[in-house]
Amino acid sequence: MKTPQPANADTFLPYMPDVARCELSLRELNQMWQLIESSAKMNCPAEARLLLPAMVATRTGFAQLERALIANLVQEKVRHVLADLGTQARYAIDILVRNLFERTADVGFLATDVDLCRFVAGVDVGDGALQAARRRLSDYRDKYTVYDEILLLDLDGRVLVQADPATPVAHSRDPLLAETLAASGYVETFRATDLRPGKPRALVYSHRMRHPDSGEPAGVLCLCFNFEQEMDAIFAAYRDPSHRANMLLLDAQDRVISSADPLWIPAGVKVPTNVDGLPQLLMFGGREYLVRTFRSDGYQGYPGPPGWKGQLMMPIDLAFRGSGGDALGGADPRLIEGLLSHAQAFSPTLHELMDAVTRTTRTIERIVWNGKVTSAANDQADGHAHQNGNVNKLNTVLDQITETGARSDDIFSRSIQDLYQTVLAASISEAELTSQLLVDMLDRNLYERANDCRWWALTAQLRNGLAHPSPAQTAAMGEVLAYINSLYTVYARLFVYDRAGRVVASTGDDAGIGAQIDGATLGRVCALRGELDHYPEPFAPSALYGGEPTFIYHAAIRHPEQTSTVVGGIGIVFDSRPELLNMLHSGVAGRSNMEAFFITPERRILSCTDPAYAPGDTLELDAGLLAAADSADGASVSRIMAHGGQYVIAACTRASGYREFRSGANVDIEQPVLSVLIESFGPVRDNSALSAPPARIERHSDTGPDFAIFHAGRALMALKAACIQEAVPFAKVQRAAGNNPARLGMLDVPLAGGKKHFVWVFDLALLATGKPGVVTDNSQVMLVRLGDSTIGLLVDDLHSVQRFDAADMTESPLGSGDSALAPRLIKANRGDLLIQEIDIERLFARLRA
Repeated sequence: MKTPQPANADTFLPYMPDVARCELSLRELNQMWQLIESSAKMNCPAEARLLLPAMVATRTGFAQLERALIANLVQEKVRHVLADLGTQARYAIDILVRNLFERTADVGFLATDVDLCRFVAGVDVGDGALQAARRRLSDYRDKYTVYDEILLLDLDGRVLVQADPATPVAHSRDPLLAETLAASGYVETFRATDLRPGKPRALVYSHRMRHPDSGEPAGVLCLCFNFEQEMDAIFAAYRDPSHRANMLLLDAQDRVISSADPLWIPAGVKVPTNVDGLPQLLMFGGREYLVRTFRSDGYQGYPGPPGWKGQLMMPIDLAFRGSGGDALGGADPRLIEGLLSHAQAFSPTLHELMDAVTRTTRTIERIVWNGKVTSAANDQADGHAHQNGNVNKLNTVLDQITETGARSDDIFSRSIQDLYQTVLAASISEAELTSQLLVDMLDRNLYERANDCRWWALTAQLRNGLAHPSPAQTAAMGEVLAYINSLYTVYARLFVYDRAGRVVASTGDDAGIGAQIDGATLGRVCALRGELDHYPEPFAPSALYGGEPTFIYHAAIRHPEQTSTVVGGIGIVFDSRPELLNMLHSGVAGRSNMEAFFITPERRILSCTDPAYAPGDTLELDAGLLAAADSADGASVSRIMAHGGQYVIAACTRASGYREFRSGANVDIEQPVLSVLIESFGPVRDNSALSAPPARIERHSDTGPDFAIFHAGRALMALKAACIQEAVPFAKVQRAAGNNPARLGMLDVPLAGGKKHFVWVFDLALLATGKPGVVTDNSQVMLVRLGDSTIGLLVDDLHSVQRFDAADMTESPLGSGDSALAPRLIKANRGDLLIQEIDIERLFARLRA
């Protein structure tokens, strides 16, 4: 698989006004960071000297993050549009090729029709024979409505009979006749032909016909596919509903065969293609386009017409209009947060950006926290609160850093949310379209099955064999069924049964001759009113399919002379297991995190790609999703939800029919089916594993000492700010093994003159609570002083620097005894929040002991 190439941001950014606005806001913030840095250097250089290196690194990091964010916003938006175009192009050509495969089988079977062969060979002559042949072709076209004309020609090209008298053809000189007579199978022709006068082109499937007695070539059968009607249906089903893109069918030379909007891009013109899906702009007619092109992989060994491709073309100036939307759809925020926690799996780029923003935000918080600690220490050393001008200036700079950091975090968070929306929108759009494709593919397939059983019930050998049974007639029926089954490979078995329901002829390894059709099915078949009626058995296990569940379609076989008399029936056993799986796998297209299902409205599984389920099982799925799909009139519905212990996007579509299938009088004959697409993103998180918002501490006092607040052992703790030098990321600690479990390693602290001083780092949570702390990306080390001694303390995270007076203090019920490290509690937020105050002297005494 080729690695996707990144989109050039400079190429696409002018067409993305929302991303351009984001870029402008980020550049303004970068300038603000430069102003803050300059202000700190000029107004309080001594107090800010420890902060300036971190501020410079933060500003530089934001600049790099800005470039990465903009590049990835552009990349994902382009990828989303190309993915949508590609999905539509792939499905359009696949649907067409599957349809044309059925035509190759149709022409092969109809060319052996005994009645038509006798007529073409001149065995049956006269007006009666002509009218019978014309009626037979009309009957065929009534069942297979995909054909707009059927013709029979003799060896010299003379038209003997045609189904459509509105466009009379007397003779043809088309070379396809000679080619067909020389071929052993079907011939596929697409171009202008005198067989279809007045049409600029026709898609014709032709096959030679043989004399029923001698076997010599006697003529040619031509089935003319209603190509324009079929392409209009495909365009209507799979073209972008906003009509911002044009859907095309191309030939091997990249010329347009058919266009969804011929006034925009007409047939016959050559267009640029993009088979590899590269994020590039292609020029056509003086306008730049995003283009996606797909070739078919073929179906059942049939490759489709040589070189045909499906293509979508979208003008770049329209590509990103209205493409945002709310992909999250009002989902539960905890569900969204859980899904986002798996960003590394479904979007590594998004995950890296989220991590980078989080690290930068943490750096800003640490800069401010360290600055507040420094300010508090200087303030206390001065001995006159709020009278040190440089301290006030430093606090002003810190407030600016806090405000600008919050603005930066907000802009980056909103931009990442937009990026997240884009990533999810691509998945949702693809799931919905795939779900729609699957039921469309199923309906088109079952449409053919309903046609086949009705037409084959009219086969002369089958009607005569049941009306006048004999060993020879039975053998002839078996030969006909075997020939049909060799052409129509989607069937596991074809069988014929008599009026009593006994199978008298069948294909398959275990022929099943002598088996009995159940009485209910036999009664339904014998009650069918005419040749246009059929009966589909409900999807269920059948002995005629090895005990596995399948679709079986039936039609009544009538007496050749007394057409009102039913003499038996034909059943065709769809090879459901591989055929349904083939449809589902074509939709999933190898994506390991996506599963597809065909189910009934009662959630009973007909087929699925998930090995954890089998046909007949019940799919445990949100009933609301199925109800929404049931009332959506064939449109796809989707939701973000938890399913099977995973965060998923689920899309569902109810089968709504194809042509006359599931429509009109046939709407209630077929079993209702829904398709379900489930794309998984990762296991559902325990709520405790998801981040909780930090506790907010209200301002309490303008007097009293400053306290540095932090998280340790999942509790809020505090130390007097005057005891703290600064905080650094735990990643800088050099681990060291030893006998003391609370001693984690060493940290080098720079001194004047470039010298280094190593201090030990201890686990504060273990010392204070007896339970070891958990090192995460947020873990910090506070450098704490007492006299001439300095140590490092591992804490979970930093919180803030706050001022509390004696009225805010109370004795801790857990702090009795000289060994307790937190003998006092700070009552914050009017006593609603309690913070453990660590006694620095007791802490050092514990460590010395």
